[in-house]
Amino acid sequence: MNNWNNFNDAQAHSPYTLLPKGTIAPVRMTIKPGGYDDAAQGWTGGYATQSLNTGSVYLAVEFVVLDGPFARRKIWGLIGLFSPKGRAWGDMGRSFVRAALNSARNVASDDLSPDASAARCISGLQELDGIEFVAQIDQEKDSQGEWKNTIKTPIEPGHPTYAAARSSLNVATSSTMAAPVIPVEEISRLVSAPPVSTKPVWAQ
Repeated sequence: MNNWNNFNDAQAHSPYTLLPKGTIAPVRMTIKPGGYDDAAQGWTGGYATQSLNTGSVYLAVEFVVLDGPFARRKIWGLIGLFSPKGRAWGDMGRSFVRAALNSARNVASDDLSPDASAARCISGLQELDGIEFVAQIDQEKDSQGEWKNTIKTPIEPGHPTYAAARSSLNVATSSTMAAPVIPVEEISRLVSAPPVSTKPVWAQ
């Protein structure tokens, strides 16, 4: 049991080190619910947060690096939904989500086909909670003037590093999923059942 009076045997504190600027890595994005809803905007489920100081609305998100030398490192950020000052912040947020969907669903940015257009649509903010995509990790100063990591650029298909990073993402995702055990009677039922579409919901 740890002794909370004597800290001589505690592990020495290691200074926080930033991830190198420009690092490309697969990440999982989760949303910290803020309890703010506006059904007219499609903001439901309590995922959005409204600032009491500025009135701006945003998603408070956490990114976890899934694979590579910086696996399990976390980065925090905001995705703008609305600002009383104008459309710029919300437009930046929409652009970020569009690129993240392209990255997650392997859709080229200039692909305007019906399937690609469907891939850029979501039924609600809940579809962004847990989304996995390839991202570029950068650095910026926070409000206190201290340097921190940030993610502002999802990496989309066509980028020179996308294919390799996405392959890494697939490995990181599949390695955490155990194959289910299916009873014999369930296998028989599936074999005799009519075929169903294998497309994801957004592609049907």
